[in-house]
Amino acid sequence: MKSEASKTIRLALPIIIGELAQMALHLIDTAMVGAISYKQLAAAALVVNTMNIPFVIGIGMTISVSQMVSLAHGKRDGQLVSHYLFNGFCLCALTAVIISLTLVFGKNILFHLGQDPEVVTLALPFMQLMGLSIIPMLLFMTLKQFTDGLEFTKTAMILSLAGMPINILLNWLLIYGNWGFPRLELIGAGWATLITRSLIFIALAITILKHKTFSKYIAVSKNQWKLRTKTLGELLHIGIPSSLQIGMEAGAFAVSGIIIGTIGAVAQAAHQIALSCASFTFMVSMGLAQAGSIRVSNAFGQSNWPKISTIGKSTMITALIYGIFCAIGFAVFRHQLPKAFNDDSQVLEMAGLLLLFAAVFQISDSTQAISAGLLRGIKDVKAPTMLIAIAYWVIGLPTGYILSFHFEMGPSGIWLGLIIGLTLASVFLINRFLKMSKRNNQS
Repeated sequence: MKSEASKTIRLALPIIIGELAQMALHLIDTAMVGAISYKQLAAAALVVNTMNIPFVIGIGMTISVSQMVSLAHGKRDGQLVSHYLFNGFCLCALTAVIISLTLVFGKNILFHLGQDPEVVTLALPFMQLMGLSIIPMLLFMTLKQFTDGLEFTKTAMILSLAGMPINILLNWLLIYGNWGFPRLELIGAGWATLITRSLIFIALAITILKHKTFSKYIAVSKNQWKLRTKTLGELLHIGIPSSLQIGMEAGAFAVSGIIIGTIGAVAQAAHQIALSCASFTFMVSMGLAQAGSIRVSNAFGQSNWPKISTIGKSTMITALIYGIFCAIGFAVFRHQLPKAFNDDSQVLEMAGLLLLFAAVFQISDSTQAISAGLLRGIKDVKAPTMLIAIAYWVIGLPTGYILSFHFEMGPSGIWLGLIIGLTLASVFLINRFLKMSKRNNQS
């Protein structure tokens, strides 16, 4: 089991670094915008919370590419790999355009969420730019899922890391107006994100088309790059439930942020700081989940259930250890971390309190993400989607709302509801994977 954990970690490490690099771009934006004012920070938070659900739904659709590519790779069928690449890219491109246009033309929804009017005014142009940037980002994610599914995880990692200094430089120029550039503040952060995401997508596309590592999949494009209804159906069978799973968790956090925004801009800014920190650590869990899912899917293609069980259990133990480490870190540094984002005393005090709640759910957040990934690897997606819906939307979020407003606990009540939802999701999904692997090992 120890060797399987090591293999999963080695596969996961470049994925994790790439995910952290992408999250770092968001944290850098947040910190550089927050240095202007907490109203600008609250506006950025409002946009991120509003667009997060459709964005992660798009990411969920890209996951279908890595799942089907890794399954075909496990069967040693290079032509099928190429076929899934083309059909997956077309499907995800269509999804990206639909999501982007919905956000761009539906940006006025921000006026109807009960937020601070000044915050909404600041948020509108930022919403439009971030909506447009979803297209290159989801296209990049699609190609990343292809390379990850083949276990070439370093390719996208290098490009994600290369995007960081580009984004920082563009932020410095456009947010603050250095070197003669216009001072655009929050809008500048939007332009920097759009440009950076476009550049890394183009770079990854050129790499796949031109590099010899992927040449055998490109060489058969004439025969395999054809849209087929059956193939699109297979991708949707994985993509839609995966989108719903990730969307429901992200949606719970996004709706929580919008609810907290009705309390005030200070609460919204504090929530965004705590959530940004929690999201950063969650990227490691997502990387482990994806690596575990790819390895399980590869073994599933070979019908090797003993290996599936060993990979699953070892990855869960890794997730548990990581969750404990993060919980301790958040609890110890809860007063220091918020200072990287803002210097308002009220915001810092509330963010420190919310980071304590974030520390509590680190273990369950990590284990539920890994368990969901393992279940996707064995193509079990429908039942886990229902279990996640119950945990977050039937129990967790309503409980948080009641605690926040009826028991007057404010933002703390919302975060307690998130803890309950994440814990239940973790218990449900771990139990399901263990039962399925045991049943198939015995048959």
